[in-house]
Formats: sequence, structure tokens, C-alpha cells
Amino acid sequence: MTERENHIRLLRRCIELSIEARESGNTPFGALLADSDGTILWEQGNVEITESSCIGHAETKLMDEVSRRYSKERLRDCTLYSTAEPCAMCAGAIYWGNVGKVVFGISEQRLGQLTGNHPQNPTLDLPCREVFAKGRRAIVVIGPFPELESETIAAHEGYWR
Repeated sequence: MTERENHIRLLRRCIELSIEARESGNTPFGALLADSDGTILWEQGNVEITESSCIGHAETKLMDEVSRRYSKERLRDCTLYSTAEPCAMCAGAIYWGNVGKVVFGISEQRLGQLTGNHPQNPTLDLPCREVFAKGRRAIVVIGPFPELESETIAAHEGYWR
């Protein structure tokens, strides 16, 4: 399996996680962390975002969990996969958690086109590459994946009305 094929395999699992999140009443996003061999270490869908908690994004929750379980040295060799480009909040968590690579399905800009002005997703037009570029260490970013756009968008269809 090529590296790109492995990325697609793991992004498809993120899409499944986003569907599971939606089916459980949450927003349709999913993320996972894989080691350098492509073994999944942790999976996370979005969780309820309420007035009392604004950090239910899949990537932020994932980073909170894996930073308790793995050393920063171990996380440096891992890749975070996400259905959509991590927002500024999630990019910050990924940066502080020391993950070395991010792979995403659709861009934040494309997500903004899907969600419009929906109050549950007031997107920031701030690509994660720009957030990471302000840091003191490099994080590899790969995405978007045009061949997965329709699959990713399908998980959102009808949600953002």
C-alpha cells in the first residue's frame, strides 16, 4: 500500500467516525491518531458542544486524551487524521501536543461553504498551515484530498440547515 493509499484508508475511517458522531447527536466530524506504521492509536468523533463547553471538536478531544496517554516524543512520530482541516483551536492543541503530521480530507474554506452561517460552526478562515507556521517547529500538513470530497460532504448533507 502506498503512503497516499494509507492516508485515504485512514481518512475513510475518519468519515465513518463523523457519521457515528452525527448518529449520536453530535456534529459530523471525526479524527484519529495513527503511529508511523499506520496503526490507529485513538479515534474520536465530535462531542456535544454546549454553552458551558466549547471544546468538543474531535481533534481537541483526541489531543486531550492522547497527551495523557503518550509522551511528546511518541506523539512527534504520529499523524493526526481529520475529516476536515483542523480549526485554529484544534491546530493549537495539535501543536502543543507535539504531533508531527496532520492529514485532512476537506479544507476549512470548503467546510465554511457547507456550514454557511450556522451558529454551531462559525468557521475561522485561518488555514492550519498558517497556525503551524507561527510555531517554533515544523508540522507536516497534507490535504485536502479531492478524491474524498464527495464522501466527506455526504456525512454533512442536510445537517447544516
